[in-house]
This record gives sequence, C-alpha cells and structure tokens, in this order.
Amino acid sequence: MRFLTILGTRPEAIKLAPVILELQKHLDRVESLVCVTGQHREMLDDVLKWFQIEPDYDLNLMHPNQSLAEYSSRSLIAVDKILKRVKPDVVLVQGDTTTVMMSALAAFYERIPVGHVEAGLRTRDRYAPFPEEINRRLTGVLATYHFAPTERAAAALRHEHVPEDHIFITGNTVVDALRMTLRRPIDLHLSLKNENSRLILVTAHRRESFGLPIESLCLALRDIVHRNADVEIVFPVHLNPNVRRPVWRILGEEPRIHLLDPLPYGHFVHLMARCYLILTDSGGIQEEAPVLGKPTLVMREVTERPEAIETGVTRLVGTSRARIVMETERLLHDPIAYANMAQTGSPFGDGRAAQRIVDILLRVL
Repeated sequence: MRFLTILGTRPEAIKLAPVILELQKHLDRVESLVCVTGQHREMLDDVLKWFQIEPDYDLNLMHPNQSLAEYSSRSLIAVDKILKRVKPDVVLVQGDTTTVMMSALAAFYERIPVGHVEAGLRTRDRYAPFPEEINRRLTGVLATYHFAPTERAAAALRHEHVPEDHIFITGNTVVDALRMTLRRPIDLHLSLKNENSRLILVTAHRRESFGLPIESLCLALRDIVHRNADVEIVFPVHLNPNVRRPVWRILGEEPRIHLLDPLPYGHFVHLMARCYLILTDSGGIQEEAPVLGKPTLVMREVTERPEAIETGVTRLVGTSRARIVMETERLLHDPIAYANMAQTGSPFGDGRAAQRIVDILLRVL
C-alpha cells in the first residue's frame, strides 16, 4: 500500500510531521512517500529538518510575488505529474492552503482517494480567512477520508452531507507536534533590555490583515510599550513584504520591540512557553495556546477554532488599535483576568492524533 503525503507550507509540515513519522513505524505494511511543493520555501525546510523528514519529491514551486492563480495553476500541473508517476493508493493533505486544495483536485482527477487531516474547520465567511475558508471547503468536497480534530468539526462535515462512515474524530496533530518539540531542549537566547520584562509574543501573516489591519496592529504595539515600561515585545516578522514593510516602517526604531526573522519551529515553540501572553492572527497558535496555558488575543473578526475561545484561553479582539491596547492592558494589569485565561487543557486532543489517523487508514484501506 503506497501513501503519498503532499505539503507546501510550514503549518502543513508541523501538522503532518507526526503522521509521516507514525507511518514510518509501519514500513512492513506500507510505502510512505513525501512530496513538498515549496509554497513556503525557507520556513518549510526548517520544519522538515527539525523533524528529520527528507522529502522524496520537491516541486520547488515558490516564485517571488506569485499570485494565487499563478501558483494554483502551476501546482495542479506539477502535482498531477507526480501522481501519474507515483500512482499512490491514497494522498494525504492537511489543512487549508492552496497546496491542499490543488493536490486534492489533482488526486480527484486521477481517481485517487484523499485523506484530509484537520477536516471540517469552518467560519462560514468565504473571505475570512482568505483564501483558506474556500480552500478547505473545496477540499472537503474532494476528500474521501475526513480526519476531524473535534466534534464541532465533525458536525460541520455532517452538515455538508459527508457520509458518517468517512468522518473520524482524531484530535489535532498540532498537539502531537507541540509535545514532541517541548520534550527536546532548546538554548533560547533573547536579547531583552530587561530580563525581568513581561514578554509579549506577536505574529501576523494573514492576507486579510494586509494594509490597514497590520498598520493598526503596529500602532497598538507601539502604544503598549510606550504605556507599559515592564513590557517587551518579540515579533518574528513574516517574510511576505506586505507584512515586513509596514512592520519595519512603524516599529523598526522601538528599542523594546524586537523584530526578528521567522524563528525555527523548535525555538518558536519554546518562546511560546516562555512568554507572558500572545497576540496573533494565526490559526495554529490558537490550538497550541491552550496546551501551554498562554492567554492569547486573536486579531481577527471570526475564527474557525471556537473551541479555543470556549476554553477561555483565547479571545477575539479584531484589528482595532484601541481594542488591542485595551485587551492587552487588561491582562497586564488585572491579575484575576490574566489567571482566568492562563489555563491549560486542550480541546484539540491528547497528542495521539497521528496514531489514530494511521490506525484508521490501515484499517479502512
């Protein structure tokens, strides 16, 4: 039985690494191959190195400033060629990227079953997040096996008339990857102005954040450090110029705001464990924060991960400068509010999602 796992971005690599490593335990029964599209080149390679995964095929499709249409068309053709060459029994994809959608479409054209890891996440707003919401909905139509991280995600698939016997609740593999990483020690050096500072970790990268929202975030961060002398901010800045240009223009001269290149995955996980609170527009961090018990303010209007909101660890705050400052300072100055959010306990699983996914695939195939 031949498995082909296709991935293109750093989040996909993080969440598929535990599945790939689990498949490697069954090489007496399966052949496990890995294809990377290179949608995120530098950030993808770091994660593969961290988990010691060597791709069998590298399509290297990343071009500077490529449009969604350009990347989509090239990836469909390139993946189709790999499928014709490899002839897998099943294709595995994860999440909601353009790589995921086009790989699922290419597999459908070749009548190859698709297993979709992290299936069923929905906001019901086609433009938030963009283009991820439509990517994952279309993948849900194309996939055969749907590995839902939670009961809510499974219910969304049932609502879309996915057959019940094709839906499997497994937990989220990000918990597997996080726990694997926390077990490995990291020498984390931070050049802070004051080692006793309370550290705020910030990430921002979504397309819907480009323009005024990212500028609003930057102005809010500047307000926070000006008004709170015991706070320092670490901001690993995404490589996309739509993020880097406004961030460096507005925050580049702030001594207590540390603008870094994207961190290696292992360092980033240990930085999350070290920080006081997190501001982000990321989806994966919303899943990781409850495991770590880190209060997290989500700079988006909607989320496809309401389970994290319900735990109390994360809160939607939108992209308003005033709202971001207000909610951050509430956690900085109100110990009870902070304690209420600083809770551990993940609604996204127990760290054995990859084992469940592989066991299910071996059984149903």
